[in-house]
Amino acid sequence: MKKAWSEGLLQAVQHCLTAEQTEVLRAALDKALEAVEMRPGTDGRRQRAENQELLHAFLAAKRIEGCSPKTLHYYECSIAPFITQCTCALSAVRTDDIRCYLADYQRDRNPCKVTIDNLRRVFSTFFAWLEDEDIIVKNPVRRIHKVRTEAPVREVLSDEQLERLRDTCSHVRDIALIDLLVSTGMRVGELVRLNRADIDFQERECVVFGKGDKERKVYFNARTKIHLQEYLNSRVDDDPALFVTLTRPYLRLTASAIGLRLRQLGQKCGISKVHPHKFRRTMATMAIDKGMPIEQVQRLLGHTKIDTTLHYAMVNQMNVKFSHRKIIS
Repeated sequence: MKKAWSEGLLQAVQHCLTAEQTEVLRAALDKALEAVEMRPGTDGRRQRAENQELLHAFLAAKRIEGCSPKTLHYYECSIAPFITQCTCALSAVRTDDIRCYLADYQRDRNPCKVTIDNLRRVFSTFFAWLEDEDIIVKNPVRRIHKVRTEAPVREVLSDEQLERLRDTCSHVRDIALIDLLVSTGMRVGELVRLNRADIDFQERECVVFGKGDKERKVYFNARTKIHLQEYLNSRVDDDPALFVTLTRPYLRLTASAIGLRLRQLGQKCGISKVHPHKFRRTMATMAIDKGMPIEQVQRLLGHTKIDTTLHYAMVNQMNVKFSHRKIIS
């Protein structure tokens, strides 16, 4: 390969060189190329296609492992732009390449630090899979440390705010919706999948399917039971969904529709940032404040790691002070 490359260069310039100069250049090239390792080049388009195939294989593997379509979509949207601009083999990607990509992403889009760290984690998952599959020797993201992010105090809804939201409701459906969210702490994605038949009014419980289709039981209080029964008794449709629209053709409520309705209720009574997840955080905080062990709260919320539960629940400072005086003083 070196010989062919050298001869090609000599043929390109021989018209402006004498025979003696050509021989001098040939000797210089031969000596210079002795320490050079040359490999067949790969077309950038072809390499990107090969990298794209690896991305598809990664997504297929994660799909088999049970990742949700939403997670798979997030993986693809995060990794695909990097794959598109990468013209070398993934085995040749260095730590500095990923650092530069993250720095450019931060400069061009000005995202928050959480977004950058999420991107780092996605890359780490992808390259760790490549390492496990023996496609690369070492995960280059391993040396990129977690991005330090701020930990703001997340707001929860007070008892007074919950009552104001209930008073603002013009239909029993919305009251039942609020009560079910705040008493069970379920995710909005779990709520929209519920059917009438899933509700056990006798035991005041229902089974939901969380992330990764993990099944768990959640429980609701007497207030929720009464309002749910009133709502279901007022229904004139035969749709199996637990919550439907108020007008024909009475379609199952979507997560975005529930979010929109809660924001509208919040705006009417002057409460900002009312969204489904806020009810989940409120339930966790109320449970801990009233003495429920953190492990049980973790079970109710369906968290794999207890650290996630601690991020959700905001412990009342007065309870901390009371416990300190009771135990330490």
